[in-house]
Amino acid sequence: MELFTPEVGLIFWMLIPFLVVFFILAKFAWPAILKGVNARNKYIDDSLLAAKQARDELARVKADGQAIVEEARKEQSRILAEAAKSRDLIVNGAKDKATEEASKIMENAREQIALEKEDAIRQIRREVATLSVEISEKVLRKNLEKKNEQMDMIDRLLDEFNIPKS
Repeated sequence: MELFTPEVGLIFWMLIPFLVVFFILAKFAWPAILKGVNARNKYIDDSLLAAKQARDELARVKADGQAIVEEARKEQSRILAEAAKSRDLIVNGAKDKATEEASKIMENAREQIALEKEDAIRQIRREVATLSVEISEKVLRKNLEKKNEQMDMIDRLLDEFNIPKS
């Protein structure tokens, strides 16, 4: 059991190197280790802060992006509505103009038809008058071949027009 219970002298001689090593470590190593640990801790804190700032910035940029997209959608809707309104105005204007033009064409056609109808009626009257005169002339020539028949005809016409005989 001697192996398990150290002697006082052994404890004393082990305590001296332990204290020397502890003193050297406390004087030189611990400040460097603590400085490294503190630097590492500061670096981690700064990294966490930067990550939080980056996350906040990303959220802000995302919100700005959403706002820009929403504004673009509104603008697109406005432009499409304006384009539809312009299209309707142009289509209605074209329809009105086409209707007006068709009315003008129809009116011109009616006037042209009326003029041609009047010309045709005048020409038919001229031809009827010419034919009537020619027929009358032939009839009169045949019927009035004698002088006394001619005088009778003149008297009859004068009677019809109530003109006194000379």
